Amino acid sequence: MKCRHCNAELKHVFVDLIDSPPSNAMLREDQLNEPETYFPLKIFTCTNCFLVQVDEVKKADEIFNNEYTYFSSYSTSWLKHSKDYVDMMMKRFSFTSQSQVIEIASNDGYLLQYFKEYNVPVLGVDPTANTAEVAIAKGIPTLIDFFGSAFAQKELVKKGIKADLILGNNVLAHVPDINDFVGGMKIALREKGIITMEFPHLLKLVEESQFDTIYHEHFSYLSFTAVKTIFEKQGLVMFDVQEIPTHGGSLRIFARHKDDPSKEISQHVHDLLKKEEKAGIKTLAYYSNFQERVDRIKYAFWDFLLKAKKESKKVIAYGAAAKGNTLLNYCGVKGNDLIRFAVDASPHKQNKYLPGSRILVRDLNSIKEYKPDYVIIFPWNLKNEISQQLSYIRDWNGKFVTFIPAISIF
Repeated sequence: MKCRHCNAELKHVFVDLIDSPPSNAMLREDQLNEPETYFPLKIFTCTNCFLVQVDEVKKADEIFNNEYTYFSSYSTSWLKHSKDYVDMMMKRFSFTSQSQVIEIASNDGYLLQYFKEYNVPVLGVDPTANTAEVAIAKGIPTLIDFFGSAFAQKELVKKGIKADLILGNNVLAHVPDINDFVGGMKIALREKGIITMEFPHLLKLVEESQFDTIYHEHFSYLSFTAVKTIFEKQGLVMFDVQEIPTHGGSLRIFARHKDDPSKEISQHVHDLLKKEEKAGIKTLAYYSNFQERVDRIKYAFWDFLLKAKKESKKVIAYGAAAKGNTLLNYCGVKGNDLIRFAVDASPHKQNKYLPGSRILVRDLNSIKEYKPDYVIIFPWNLKNEISQQLSYIRDWNGKFVTFIPAISIF
């Protein structure tokens, strides 16, 4: 195996989560008698550039297919986050009706709709046809394709399209060829244009044992140090960075062309590089005991489920999320014996079965009908939003449970 960025040989295993099906490959009832394809989920640390990455055993065009089940607009907190971002960017950079905003992995138009409200021209790029169709129905022009250097040249630049702002939320980690992807942004960016990208911060993943954010869609696990190096290789410079709370702790980076002197490099850039260096992000020791911490969570998960079963407690899960599927598959949970069912707000996931565990996903009304003793919140990064929405389970003394970074019953 070679590093995605620097091509050095990869030898150091960060964590091995054995095998699992793709995290969003949910099953219809008529597929339950069919076999599922499992892929290794082993993560490596590059000892040269310290990019943490999975081996590409599941091709991107197989993952992001027409049956992609994640629609961004079903999270109210994510919509608020997106609107706040747009308001901040408008205030800081004063985009106008003459500007061009391009979002990569624009999903169902969840974010670009807010730029559209400011009368700023927008264009989405997303490889999943079913989410793109929802965006197009909202009046968000969307190209259904994978973004990269060839796409940027053929579908944008040759057609006279260049961006004042290129943004991507939770996409940088999803691309198998990260060099080509960043190179494509360089091609499509106007002289004084801006790139912003948001992605889960590797520092938080390591410190808080967030192993359930590891799945086949995420080809890379990113530190600011590694991303800065990757961007610089393509002639792009970081001029600012923000630490934000989404997904359990993420970074929002701001980049520009290397030869654009109009945006000074913020002190935040220097401070975060020092913070990561102090934590040991460039040393193998920093990554050395992650497997042990992951396994402790697995044992705590099993202890909880078995104890609840022995006490005849009713357990369900909230969220047909990729996080939950990583947890379930690494822990080897199968069927509905220990977790009766899962619920999800998205109708695109309801009446389907979670990959691997084959737990049925039902609508939210099922909670009041079943009256569970415990609701396991798989998307723990949204636990405040979810526990407020489902606060009525207190009426029958129901409790919520999360397992990252350690078991919490509340």
